[in-house]
Amino acid sequence: MPAVARLLPRLSARQLGIGSAVVTVLVWTAFILVARASAARSLTPFDLALARICGASVVLVPWGAWLVARERRRHPGRPAGSLFGLSPLTLRVTALAGVFGGLLYALLAYCGFFYAPASHASVLMPGSLPLWTTLLAAVVLRDRITPARATGLALIVAGDLLVGGRSLLHAFEGGDVWKGDLLFMSAAFCWACYSVTARRHALDAVRATIAVTVFALVTYVPVYTLLVAGGWVVSRLGSAPGGEIVFQMVFQGLGSVVISGITFTRMIQYFGPVRSTMITALVPGLSAFGAVLLLDEPMHWTLLAGLVLVTGGILFGVRRATGGVPPPSAATPLPRGCDA
Repeated sequence: MPAVARLLPRLSARQLGIGSAVVTVLVWTAFILVARASAARSLTPFDLALARICGASVVLVPWGAWLVARERRRHPGRPAGSLFGLSPLTLRVTALAGVFGGLLYALLAYCGFFYAPASHASVLMPGSLPLWTTLLAAVVLRDRITPARATGLALIVAGDLLVGGRSLLHAFEGGDVWKGDLLFMSAAFCWACYSVTARRHALDAVRATIAVTVFALVTYVPVYTLLVAGGWVVSRLGSAPGGEIVFQMVFQGLGSVVISGITFTRMIQYFGPVRSTMITALVPGLSAFGAVLLLDEPMHWTLLAGLVLVTGGILFGVRRATGGVPPPSAATPLPRGCDA
């Protein structure tokens, strides 16, 4: 019996839950810091997205093919899966979830890191995610926004305006940080669309993650290849160190997509959605201070105040609310980085 198999039965549900929470918070925090650090190195945002998709596909595509094959054996003659038998979901749901959760989120987030610092991403991506998710759920799912949740959202908006407003003022001086801020908030909006889609269709965590990855693989990779070959998109994969490419595939794909998706699911199972959201509210603060310590980014008072408001808004809205939109879960597999 493998060592891992001998170890797991000895872990209690509490130990697995706490361990999963620690891993999730660390991966989500590291996603923001690593993505910003990568922007100063060899690869372009499109290269990073490719590394993320290919890294996750190594594990998730065979997994998806196995799930579809098993379903077809159990129910012969019944339609099962899509996209050449690799996605366990229908084509319509796979495409809808894949566009928002697989393609747009990753591209917008990675592009944002080439304009704005990680400290801004720390506030604007995790911070605006509850805002977008609640508003979309109110429109699409007819969820009610309670007064307590509205107060929490108001705090989040105030925090986002403090951080983003400063960069918008500098835009008149020729700064580009505001572009990154808008990209971060757009990425969070796309992840919120994916979250609401996952909830509306009651998607299973693993199957949703697999479907999103398969859709990104069969759509993004061919288009990326054609655009690079035609000279419309610049790729630095040929000149980048091999170690950097492998690292990005492992961290962005296996870490941010596969591992954090599984650990977040396990955290939800043990702590529940409300307590899990309170735990992941640590991510903005940890990643913001990590950016100051590890990336030498400045900590302006507006950033610190925005961070306090956003974190307080998340905690207040979650602790006071008894229902409504759950946080992005493995049915909504990653923020993350939010949407890691």
